[in-house]
Amino acid sequence: MHPTHGQHHPGGRTLRIVMLAPFGIRPKGTLSARMLPLARELVRRGHYVRIIAPAYLNPQDADSVRWIDGVAVEHVALPRLPAPPATLELAGRLLGATLRQHPDLVHLFKPKGYGGLAALWLRRWRPALPLLVDSDDWEGRGGWNDLAAYSRLQKLVFAWQERDLPRRATAVTVASRTLQTQMWGFGVPPARVLYLPLGVPPTPPPLPERAVARRRLGLDAAPVVLLYTRFWEYDLRDVVTVLIALAQQQPEARLLVIGAGERGEEEHLRQMAQRAGVGAALDLRGWGDAALIQAAMAAADVALMPYADTLMNRAKGMAKLLELLHAGLPVVASRVGQATEYIQHQQTGLLVAPDDGGALAGAVLQLLTDPATARRLGQAAQQDVSARFAWPRQASALEGLYDACVTRRRARSRKASTAQDS
Repeated sequence: MHPTHGQHHPGGRTLRIVMLAPFGIRPKGTLSARMLPLARELVRRGHYVRIIAPAYLNPQDADSVRWIDGVAVEHVALPRLPAPPATLELAGRLLGATLRQHPDLVHLFKPKGYGGLAALWLRRWRPALPLLVDSDDWEGRGGWNDLAAYSRLQKLVFAWQERDLPRRATAVTVASRTLQTQMWGFGVPPARVLYLPLGVPPTPPPLPERAVARRRLGLDAAPVVLLYTRFWEYDLRDVVTVLIALAQQQPEARLLVIGAGERGEEEHLRQMAQRAGVGAALDLRGWGDAALIQAAMAAADVALMPYADTLMNRAKGMAKLLELLHAGLPVVASRVGQATEYIQHQQTGLLVAPDDGGALAGAVLQLLTDPATARRLGQAAQQDVSARFAWPRQASALEGLYDACVTRRRARSRKASTAQDS
C-alpha cells in the first residue's frame, strides 16, 4: 500500500480512484496533460489514485507499475492473442486490473478504444460502481475520425462509443464548452455534465532569461513570432499570409515554429513560404523537449495560435494555448472554442475572426510595434489563467463530483439494504 493511502482529504473520506487511460504515458499527451495533473492533486488531497493504461503505443512499458508523485501508473501486459481477438484480450486486462483495485469509482478518459470497451463491460457487470467518462476532444465524424488513419470499422466503433458511453455514465466531465453542449445533445442531463477545462500548474514555468534563450536557439535581436503547433488546426495559407505581412512591414522578423504535423504539413508550409518568396522568415524546429519549448517561449515577442472554425477545434481543450498564456506570452488567437474562455480580448490577449490570415497578421504586427501593450497583455494573461485554471482548483471541482457520485451510490446501497431487511 502506498503511504499516501489512508490519509483524509478535507471532506473526511478517502476514495480509491481508478482512472482508465486511452493509451500509455508516452508518446501522446492525454495522460500527462490532463489525467496525471488531476491525479497528482487528488493524491495531495489524500486520495488513492491508480491510472491503468494499455501500452500498445509504448510496449516497453507493458506489464509494469511506476509511481509518479504518489500516483500509481500501471501499464497492463500486451495481448498474446492475434488480432482481432487481441482487442478483447487487452480490454479484458484493463477490466481485470481495474477490479483488482476495488475502487470506489472509475473514471474513463476518452470514450473510445480499449478503455471504452472495458468501461462498457464494467457498466454491465458492476452497474452500482460509479463510472465517469471524460471527453477532451471530438472523436467521431468531423473530429479525429477524419484526421487519424483509422479503418472504417474503427471509425464506426469510435463514433458509437463517443455517443453511447456518456449516456451510460454516472457523470461526464468535459474539457470544453462545445463538448458540454455535445453531451447535452446526446441526451446526458446537464446536472450530470461537469465542465472541467484544462489547467495549469500553480506556478508559471521557469523560463530562461530572454538573452540566454535566444543564444541557445541561435537567434539575434530581431523580432520573433512563435507558432507552437500540430498544424492541422488551420489552413496553412493563413500562416503564409502572416509571413508575407512580416516580410513587408517587419522584414527582420522571424516565425519560429515548434511542432510537427500529422501528415507532413511542416514541409508543405516550407514549400508554400518559398513559393511566396518569404521562406527566409520561416524557422522550423520540429518537436523538442521541455527545455527547447521553454527557450522558444522565452525568446518570443508574440505567440500566434490560429484555428479554423471547425467542430474539432471548437471541441478541443487547447492545451498549447493555455501553456503559452501561463508562460506570460502575448497571444494572438482565432476566436474559436476554448480560446474565448482562456483569453479576454484586449485584456489578456487578442482574438481575431477565424479563417482570416489578414486579421491574424494585423494583430501580430500591432503587438510587434507596441511592445508595452504586448507586455501588459502577457502579464495579465499569466495572472488570469493562474487564478482561474490552476490544477488545484480543477481537482477540487472534480473531487466534489466524485464525492457526490460515491455518496449517491452509498445512499442507494443503504436504501436497498434497509428494504431487504424489512
